[in-house]
Amino acid sequence: MISRDTIEEIRNRIDIVDVISDFVSIKKSGQNYKALSPFANEKTPSFFVVPSKGIFKDFSSGKGGDAFTFVMEHEKLSYAEAIRYLAKKYGVEIKEDRVSDENRAEQSEREGLYILMNFAKDYYKDLLKNTEEGRGIGLSYFRERGFNDGTLEKFELGYALEGWENFSKEAIAKGYNKDLLEKAGLVVKKEDSSSDSYRSYDRFRGRVIFPVHNMSGKVIAFGARMLGKDKNQPKYINSPETDIYHKSDVLYGLYQAKNAIRQHDTCYLVEGYTDVISLHQADVENVVSSSGTALTEGQIKLIRRFTENVTVLFDGDAAGIKAALRGIDLILKGGLNVRVVLFPDNEDPDSYSRKVGTTEFQKYLAENTKDFISFKADLFAKESKKDPIKKAELIQEMVHSISLVPNQLKRSIYLQECSRIMEVPLSIINSELNKILIKDRIKFREEETNKGANNKLTFSDIHELSKSFLYDHAKIVQTSEQELIKVMIVNGGDKRSTGDYVYEYIFNETDDVEWINPIHNEMLDVYRGKIAEGVIPTQENLVQIVPSNLVSFITGLIVSKYPISEGWKKHNIYISNEYDSEIAPQLIINRLKLAIVQKMLFDGKSKIKDAQTQTEVDNLIETQMHIEKFKNELGTSLGRIVLESPIGNNS
Repeated sequence: MISRDTIEEIRNRIDIVDVISDFVSIKKSGQNYKALSPFANEKTPSFFVVPSKGIFKDFSSGKGGDAFTFVMEHEKLSYAEAIRYLAKKYGVEIKEDRVSDENRAEQSEREGLYILMNFAKDYYKDLLKNTEEGRGIGLSYFRERGFNDGTLEKFELGYALEGWENFSKEAIAKGYNKDLLEKAGLVVKKEDSSSDSYRSYDRFRGRVIFPVHNMSGKVIAFGARMLGKDKNQPKYINSPETDIYHKSDVLYGLYQAKNAIRQHDTCYLVEGYTDVISLHQADVENVVSSSGTALTEGQIKLIRRFTENVTVLFDGDAAGIKAALRGIDLILKGGLNVRVVLFPDNEDPDSYSRKVGTTEFQKYLAENTKDFISFKADLFAKESKKDPIKKAELIQEMVHSISLVPNQLKRSIYLQECSRIMEVPLSIINSELNKILIKDRIKFREEETNKGANNKLTFSDIHELSKSFLYDHAKIVQTSEQELIKVMIVNGGDKRSTGDYVYEYIFNETDDVEWINPIHNEMLDVYRGKIAEGVIPTQENLVQIVPSNLVSFITGLIVSKYPISEGWKKHNIYISNEYDSEIAPQLIINRLKLAIVQKMLFDGKSKIKDAQTQTEVDNLIETQMHIEKFKNELGTSLGRIVLESPIGNNS
């Protein structure tokens, strides 16, 4: 177990903005920061970081918490793994309360996979430079490609020896079990046709090794390139998917590129491992690769966390161009701005950067970058120039790509560019776009209808739903409960003019109130428990002292999705504090009680309607009259509080 002192030391050193910036491109907004959600696909930022409180809140997914929570959620780590990651980041020595052997026995399988992959990475790195085979074959190959020692270390490149079980024997000798080797994809298990048993062998043999890192720098997979000429073997083999590696959500080189992508506000997208590494050697570090697989929505979301600008680098061959064209449409659909660079025939980013050198390569990128409209037009210009049918097909293809752009303003600009380049009136281009959009809407509507074909709503269903929407008194009560919880969190430790604490006043005034929402009840129990321990919960310490299931709920109350602009103060516009220690508790308690009373009146009407005897009806009506009287008194009291309070005074 990691010691409490270690955790506190890490917590004292943490800068939540610094931690989250390693994974998400966040921008200052007043005193806080905001960004697109790293947990959901959205077009408008709803992810907020509050440095003063050391917390984040993502309104799209509902997630929230401190730096530890963020690392756990984003990297899918356990609490212990998140602590170790942050300890390494901030240079804190891990002190443990138990010996390492016991810790190893208690490690989760997931944590074991990370440890094993790190061991494998170090093993392959060592073989590259410290064995005759590694130097003679693997290192020679990397030197031929111009990779220097700094590059080898930066990408932690390695070599796997020939032989069926070199790695697995070494790993087992070091204490790693065979099952874990198979689960990590480092060993392949195969049925032996000559018997009923199974045999296993190393997945990577006689190949150079490219480790694949996650966003925090941990090795989660490997790519391996064959150096011989065996036509029966694939040129590249890659790790299979595991509990820690999902290829559709990983981009090769992103760990090494993320800071440069943020700095330049653009990302170069290439095809393979060596393309990424060669561009780094040409001082172009804001580059990633889909590692030979088709680009996915998950990978596009990853890029969007750091920039909205993508430049796709195309190999100068027909196959490379067709593959990249499919990728362009997916990137456009993901809301990113796409530009394109096409290399000369039979050249790719790797070969061309080595051929012309750093200066000329960077110059080529700068001078040959085009928007995707111009690129498509140039690509098919020869075919379509003298053939009206080909030209019409090209225009349709270009408009189809434009239709995928979610932003209406960008679509409009692309349409104008298409009209200019193809020398076709804008009205015709617009008409073609509208046809596509209408067709897409109809298709979407049909799909949604088919989904609910067996669950269609009748008119009476809709009527009942509308009634529940208009008269959902339970929801109104829960909203008031939540407001009161917020007052308790924000002002609970403040003293009122009467000498008691705000939390004491709230507890006394709501002692006879039955709270509806279970999470609100749990929050009250936690708060009372901490008070009993002599700790008054605050906005700053609540995230650390409550159970994990309450963290997102609390951050949702503390973080405001629509903070008041600092610019208002320049124009002498001030908003008074609604959560005032004197006024807010009494005001919101009365709102809560009024909501409860209104719910009682509504429920009472239903009971009267269902009553079986006149006596029962009379008794219920009498009860309703008493409740109505109490409601009026509450309303009067509520109005008086509002009139006496400074709330809403904007002067």
